[in-house]
Amino acid sequence: MTTVALLGSTGSVGTQAVEVIRAERERYEVVALAANRSIEVLAAQAAELRPLVVALGDDERAPELKELLPAGIELRAGDGAIESVAADAEVVLNAVVGFAGLPVTMAALGGGRRLALANKESLIAAAPVVQRVRQTPGAEILPVDSEHCAVHQCLRGNPAGRVSRIVLTASGGPFRGRSAADLAGVTIADALAHPTWSMGPKITIDSSTLMNKGLEVIEAQALFGLDYDRIEVVVHPQSVVHSMVEFTDGATIAQLSLPDMRLPIGYALAYPDRLSTPFGAIDWTSLAQLDFEAPDLQAFPCLALAYEAGRAGGSAPAWLSAANEVAVATFLDGLMPWAAIADVIKATLDRHDGGVLETVADVVDADRRARDLARQVVERRAATA
Repeated sequence: MTTVALLGSTGSVGTQAVEVIRAERERYEVVALAANRSIEVLAAQAAELRPLVVALGDDERAPELKELLPAGIELRAGDGAIESVAADAEVVLNAVVGFAGLPVTMAALGGGRRLALANKESLIAAAPVVQRVRQTPGAEILPVDSEHCAVHQCLRGNPAGRVSRIVLTASGGPFRGRSAADLAGVTIADALAHPTWSMGPKITIDSSTLMNKGLEVIEAQALFGLDYDRIEVVVHPQSVVHSMVEFTDGATIAQLSLPDMRLPIGYALAYPDRLSTPFGAIDWTSLAQLDFEAPDLQAFPCLALAYEAGRAGGSAPAWLSAANEVAVATFLDGLMPWAAIADVIKATLDRHDGGVLETVADVVDADRRARDLARQVVERRAATA
């Protein structure tokens, strides 16, 4: 059996990973579970999967969780608890949300483990640092994003030197086809109403602004090593073609399936094998059409901001990610309009100091400074509103 650690197990990706494990229990042994504070879900998962250890980020809730856990399961809590279990399994799923997932990424790769990476922010913000620890013997990254998982599948068995370009597909989110003027008054509920995917609130808002796709462009560059001029985005509202790779001879290979996150999760867990349980299989007699269109950069400026930060390199992607997290959280708190998300990010990036990233401490410092500046931008907007 393959041992697995599910970190961020109570979120959208984590709970779907549990469904994958449940479907193929004979293949996987879950040895560690981790979450920040959702103790009821975490305790229920522990009762079903019986891991050796459970980690909780919020140590104030640790006594409550201790009462709920089955006997014999070790509990770790507080700062460092979640990443402390990242080298306890052969495969580590990092489904921790946001920049907080960076320590998990570093611990898993530093321990020479396979990292099933659903936390794109850690790779985006810290790519220069992550790339070095990625060289640890035994370490490898299997992307859990549906788009990067698709690219990974398309590249299998093909020479890397013959790749012409990568095409990442975007559903367009809930606001596809709307103009910038149409988007001025959209609500939180509007932005959370994704037409094809079921995801957590932060990534759903990122999808609505196309920042999710911008972050994926930066992630694709870090994962596959192509320059930004060879990574393109097309809007594909059906979310059936998850990405494509075009080769130098003109051939394009694409990965197709119905939208179901359990497929890329299962791919990362089973690699280089595949699951025996089908997720997202297509009924080809009912698939009527596949549409593609260019993204509207006027209505969705976050995508262009991401390309700008990626090309700038250094700490710019870290600043982009941090400013975006602050802006999205402010919007979800009802404190500014949806259209202001891009404004906050741009105003923050305009003050980027050109810093480089050599260590994790550099990444943490860049993230802190960018968040501070983004909060200042938010406060100035509130004061003049």
